[in-house]
Amino acid sequence: MQVLQVQIEVRPDPAEVGRARRWARSRLAGSGIEADEPLAETLVLLVSELVTNAVVHTGCPAVLRMLLPGVPATPPGTVRVEVADSSTRAPRARQADGDETNGRGLALVDGLADRWGWQHEGTGKRIWCEVDRCEAATATASYEATVHGGAGYEGPAYEGAGHGGTRYEGVAYEAVQAEAV
Repeated sequence: MQVLQVQIEVRPDPAEVGRARRWARSRLAGSGIEADEPLAETLVLLVSELVTNAVVHTGCPAVLRMLLPGVPATPPGTVRVEVADSSTRAPRARQADGDETNGRGLALVDGLADRWGWQHEGTGKRIWCEVDRCEAATATASYEATVHGGAGYEGPAYEGAGHGGTRYEGVAYEAVQAEAV
């Protein structure tokens, strides 16, 4: 199967997360994965979480890369999202407390992706996740049940050392806020 690889550089600025989401949506649409498909929503959320981790917890520029099934994309096929940065610090899972607005990124990645992991690469690291196109609806349904069913999600998440006052109020925060509104 033919695979399309696209990438964009991301500056170490929290505003870059929104730019990365817009970029991902346009690239997904260009590969035949429309914005209203559950797969697109899942992938944009994964992009948001991985880019946020790189931007907020490393303070380093990063490269967002997506590997998409051949154009036009038709199931089955796997979409891979990767974020590479120059920090050697490994992702670290932690337990977020009930009302915290951060600390759920890797838990979301773990719940939505079919596979994920990280590896050292050169002088930094690469964190990646994969979603099988035929499984996306199941992953999105699982996410919806996690976010909207119950008192809140309590799972491991990424937290970098040395950024005590830094708080990310991105997609995970928006999902919690949507429940309260």
